This record gives sequence, structure tokens and C-alpha cells, in this order.
Amino acid sequence: MQSQDVAPRHKSSPGPVVDAERAEAALVEHYPRLVRLAYLVLPPGLGRGRRVLTAHALAQRALPRGRTSATVIPAQSAGRESDPGYAFVRLQVIRTALGAGRPPRRGIRPGRARLRPLLPLVWGLRLFPRSGGADELALDQKLATLSGPARAAYVLRGLERLPDPAVREVLTAAGVADPVAALRQADRLPAQYALLDSPEFDPCSLQARPTDLKRRRQHTRAALAAAAALAVCGALVALPGGGWGPDGAAAPAYAHNPSAEAALDPGRLTRIAPTAWRTSARLDLSVWPARGNLAGDTALLRRALAVWARPGDTVRVSATPGTATGGPAGPPQLLYAGEVDNARVVLFHDGLRIARYAEPKDSAAGAALDFARVDGAAGAEASAVVLGRADGNVRYLTAPWVKAAAERDLLKPDAGAMDLGLTGGVTAPLASPVQQTNGCTSWNVLQLTGEPGTPLLADLGELAPAHLTTGRPDAPQEASGAAGLRAWAPLACSLASVRAQGVRSVNAWEYAEQPLPDATGSAAWVCTRADTWRGDGPLVQAQFHTPGGKYAAVAAQAENVPACGARDPHVLAGVLWKSQEGAWYLLAAGSRDTASVSATGGVSASAQGHLLAVRTRQGAQADLKGTLDDGRSVTVLRGK
Repeated sequence: MQSQDVAPRHKSSPGPVVDAERAEAALVEHYPRLVRLAYLVLPPGLGRGRRVLTAHALAQRALPRGRTSATVIPAQSAGRESDPGYAFVRLQVIRTALGAGRPPRRGIRPGRARLRPLLPLVWGLRLFPRSGGADELALDQKLATLSGPARAAYVLRGLERLPDPAVREVLTAAGVADPVAALRQADRLPAQYALLDSPEFDPCSLQARPTDLKRRRQHTRAALAAAAALAVCGALVALPGGGWGPDGAAAPAYAHNPSAEAALDPGRLTRIAPTAWRTSARLDLSVWPARGNLAGDTALLRRALAVWARPGDTVRVSATPGTATGGPAGPPQLLYAGEVDNARVVLFHDGLRIARYAEPKDSAAGAALDFARVDGAAGAEASAVVLGRADGNVRYLTAPWVKAAAERDLLKPDAGAMDLGLTGGVTAPLASPVQQTNGCTSWNVLQLTGEPGTPLLADLGELAPAHLTTGRPDAPQEASGAAGLRAWAPLACSLASVRAQGVRSVNAWEYAEQPLPDATGSAAWVCTRADTWRGDGPLVQAQFHTPGGKYAAVAAQAENVPACGARDPHVLAGVLWKSQEGAWYLLAAGSRDTASVSATGGVSASAQGHLLAVRTRQGAQADLKGTLDDGRSVTVLRGK
């Protein structure tokens, strides 16, 4: 359960004593945040791979050796910031990360951040975070122009949400001589703080690539020759009578494979006829024709296929969760090849994935390779894919059966849709909501008109947009109608919580309507379920929307549960609600087939039917349980 009132900020407290156990608990709980903090503050000159390992090393070495004191610095999140253990380890991480950027004085041993980290240690692989978009890359380049203290000031403002006085206090404690100058230098960068939460800056979600293979071969040539001779002798001894080797009947390593070679041949690409979809029994990606003004550029297609099979160290590779990034098993289907804004873009489909290759038009460097799972996509889910992003806007390539495309703001259900136009199946650019940095003031979606109906598709930062629907989970409807648009208006901003999670569809189901105890109207209980392309990891949220409120409040959420889905269309959630007169109530609601609801713990009450309303006190905690009409039990979604 969640109260709708915001807890007041806590004032600074004197430095409490922090022991190793308390600091370790904070480090374990907030480890991903601390490593991200170190990664962002470390000097970019270390390189992405070295920054990853060093950031982990700094976080793991931040524990105190004994008992020490720490200053609690107020911020937006009272739970984390009021913890002296977290304040201590954060300060240690900032101090050592800044030390990595200072040149060592003559005769003085360099700081430990400048030494090669003892742990973690990785041989034969380069580890680096997933690639983000153009905005993340631009921000990373701008951060590289700042001094270490200025980078730390920017990150403490944006990632930790600290006010400037608190930032000065942290920087002073970290040994910065002039924190005011660091803040002034950080002011030169735009306040794109939301981008700091991007996978681009997440050193806990990594990709792996081999190190310099040529150098390793040169250094180990003699050892490999000796090992090969030993392996041959061992095989002769261990395999009498023509037995199987460890690779069975496989060809020798690096032998020519006709299927693999065909997959890299532009002349073998699958190209679908422009009218094939009209007579096909299904409407999916397999009937998309090849489009774009460079669909006949053999050199471009050859480069795109080669990079897909063997991306070099300079290629930025990204993939949705659960999506493989290996090369195609056979000749893929060509969907598009052409110029999009300032890039040449190629889109492939191999039956399971969309692969997007992009290279700058005026440069030989800066190629990008993006992947997204689309297995089983049909109808609305196969109606559009992201073609390109630039300046906070997004362009889509639409299916051949799409007749019109329009832009619609979900927060304005009564406003009309703005026609985008289609040129060769490509839309005009529309503002993407995923890059908003000044709060959620709009949420633009793509509305299509074609044979499957009029679907709404939401950009969540990936190649495949999410399909938005409304209604019962076992019979969802398109959300483009008047009722669907009104249902999604207070929920639109909650889509930010499933950005870059490989989401396939999001359904919004108003499962209950509850009269408020002070007779000011009825509140709506809505369950949203975001299902993924990979099948696991769905996010279920129970949201509470009071009359006249612009946004709904997330009362509870859970991952990897069947609730609110086609297999189990049931849900139960509760919230502490404050009336206009200042009285507090526990409100709870289950789906309409709930026979009774009961509360235990800090609140003891029960009611017949699917609604419960009982007066209580601020901060009360209760456990909710419901019984369905068929006698089965339903439990509350786990709280946020």
C-alpha cells in the first residue's frame, strides 16, 4: 500500500557512527547505484572497459576499516539519504573516483583508483555497458569536457537529486578545493539528468567482446603449437578404434560453412514482392517488402551484414533484454535500406529479430547495431518498427498495409491526432517521450490506420514499439477509441517505468470503481500489465485514480506474476487515502469476481464484495486478502 501524501524532508543530522556492518548493508542494497556513480565520475580517458572494472573496484573497496562517522545529507529520497551507511560509502566512492583523475605528485604513490584493480579481474574479454541513443552519446561526450569535480557535481545533482548546498558539502568532504567553481562549470551542461539512468551509463548491465586477438595470437603462437601437438598425441591415445572426438562429426574450426557464407552475401538476401501481403494468409513481418532508396546499394548491404556477423570494437551494439546479438543463421530478409536524417540505415529481419545497422553519411566511424526480438509479431505488433532517432524525435517504418499514420498525445484524450504523412512507408519525425527531461508533460504515441484496425504504439526506447490496449486481459481492445484514450490519459506517464525492458504490449484494465468515503466522487482502480517479447519479466501495476486527478498513483506493483493477465484475470490492491477533511482511510479493491476482502495487521476489517473502505490513521500497515466467487484466494500485489 502507498500513501498519496509525500513525506517531509528530514533535516541534516550530526555525524552518526558508522561501522563496517552498517556500511556493508548499504553497499549491498545500493550497489548498482554506487557503481553507476563511480562510472560517471571516473575520467573518460580510462576507456569504457577500464572504467567498468575500476567503478566496481571502487565500490567494493568503499567499506570502512573500523568505526567512523558520516554526515547525513538531505535529498529527495529520505529512505536512502537518511542512511549514514549509504552517505559514507557514497562519499568514499566519490573521493576515490576523483582521485583517479588527479595526476600523481612526484615521489608519491598513485591513488588506488589509478592502479589496475585487483578485483574484479577479467582476462580475454572487454566489458562495457550497453549502448544508448544519440542523446546519451552526446551527454557522455559533454561530460568528458568537464573536470572531475564538475562531473561529480553534475552527477550528484542529477543522479542523487541533491540540492547545491548538499553537493558542495559532499565535494568538500571528498577533498575538492573549490566546490563552487565545480558547480559553476557543471552549469554549462544542459540539465539532461534523466539520461543518467540510461543503460549507456549502467556498468552492471554489460556486453562482452574479445580483446586484441591478433596480439594474443602473436604472444601465444609457440604455446599453441605445443598445445596442438600435445592434443594430437592425446587424441591418438584416447580414441582407439575411430571413436568420437569432443566435437563429434563437426568440421574443423574456421572451416568454410555454406550457410554462414550465404548469410553474408547481399545477393542472397530475401526480398519480398511489394504486393505479397495482399494475398498472404497472415499479416506479419515476413510479408514486408524491401524499401528505401538504397535497397540496391550492394556495398552498403555488404557492410551491414559483415558488421552484424563481426561487429568491431568501435561499433555501438545494443539489444533488448533476452535478445541474442549473434550473426544470422542464413540469408535474412531485407526490410529497408536508405538515408534517414543524417545516417544510412539498413533494417533486416531473420524471423526472430529485427537488426538495425546505421552509419553516418559523412563519416566512416560511428556505426551502430541494434537488435530487438519480434518473434510471433503479427497484426498491430508487426505494423511499425523504429527506423531512426535524431534530436529527440523518432521515425517509423510502417507495414505495407498501413494507410495512414498520426501523432497523438495520450495526456490529451480529447485533442485530435496530427497526421504524420507516409513517404515510402516512412513517417515524418514525431517527438519521442522517452527523452523527456522536464517531467512528464506529454506522451506522444503513434496511431496507425490500416487493415488490423487503428492501433496505438508507444515508443519505449527500442526498435519495436509497445502495443497499447484496454479492457479485460482475456479480451483486450484497441486503445484508440474515445473510452480507451480516456482510460490511458492518467496512466501514460507510468509507461516510463518499463522503458528499455523489451515490452511487447501494455494493457490497461479498469477492474473496479470505488465510491470515496467523503462522497466527493468515485475513484478508479486500474491494473496495467506490461508483457515482454521474451515471455518472462512482466510488470503488473495497480493504479489508483481519484476524480479530477491528472495522474494515477501506483498503489502496488509486482513482477513475474500471472495477476492481471489472460491466465489469471484477478487483482487485489489497497492504498492509504486522505480525504479533503484530513481523515485517513484504507481503501482496497479486487476484481469484480471477488466475493470478500479482509485486512489484518495494523488495520482489522472485512467486507463482503470486492470493495473495502475503513477509517484508519496515517502510516498504518495492513495485509490484504480476498476470496473469489469460486472460493479461491487472491493476495495483494507486492507493494512498490
